[in-house]
Amino acid sequence: MATMNHFGMTLRGWRERMSPQDGGLGAGAERRIPGLRREELARLAGISVDYVVLLEQGRARNPSAQVVTALARALRLDPSERDHLFRCAHLAPPSVGNVSRHIPMSVQRLVHQLGVPAGVFAADWTIIGWNRMWTAAVGDPGAYGWAERNLVAGMFQSSDTRGRDPVAAWPVWSWKGNEAQEEDLVADLRVTAAAHPHDVRLASLVEGLLQSNPRFARLWFNGTAGPYVGDRKTIEHPLVGDIALDVEVLMPAGTGLRIVTYTTAAETTDAEKMDALRAACHLPRIGPARPDSEISGLDRGL
Repeated sequence: MATMNHFGMTLRGWRERMSPQDGGLGAGAERRIPGLRREELARLAGISVDYVVLLEQGRARNPSAQVVTALARALRLDPSERDHLFRCAHLAPPSVGNVSRHIPMSVQRLVHQLGVPAGVFAADWTIIGWNRMWTAAVGDPGAYGWAERNLVAGMFQSSDTRGRDPVAAWPVWSWKGNEAQEEDLVADLRVTAAAHPHDVRLASLVEGLLQSNPRFARLWFNGTAGPYVGDRKTIEHPLVGDIALDVEVLMPAGTGLRIVTYTTAAETTDAEKMDALRAACHLPRIGPARPDSEISGLDRGL
């Protein structure tokens, strides 16, 4: 069976939806087809009309990154559409700029309405927001002692600080063990670093860890790459004792953010402990939305 021509179909669809005026070509005479003609797209992109025909018909299936970039610019694609066109051409999307620390309003509302501890992390694992249940269950992030408020940096200093400075220690333990958790986080960070090669802050974080922590250096150079997908963990809580939880990582589309949530199995001692923390915060189990201003965070531009 023939392979579907995703690139050609996508290119034609986006060509036909774009008006000549949007392309700066003017309305001109009456047109028989919607959108741009092939020769108009070719002129805007700086390629031959014959090549546009070959691409749309699927007789040319391996356009270069330069050609895809030119077509995306001519069609005025937004970043998500541009990236899709690159993937249709079996190419990696171009790298983006710095890791975003912006939390969209919709994500703020989601985090605040969750009746469970939820923290918002940038793609480099810097914590940038959290709800009241997060503070009740895991404490204020300002007290973790993480360099640059970064979870990865904290993980590679936590085994050295635990037992000596409980205030600075991250009170969460992975059931898989420190080594497995660190490997998962480094694999995720490597994906982010590849997508943001020009982010000076991220490069500085990685370089600092490479120079200061042999464990990080060993994991960084082993080549593993992939998203962090969750874990089973225990919170050492000073008021209600240990709480066993499931950790899930939600990634809102188009943001690069990681929403980390902690949940307990229903009708268990752990669930009762979480209910006690909700009561201490005067929160219902699953409460209604609160004003956006009540979401905590380090980035006041939330």
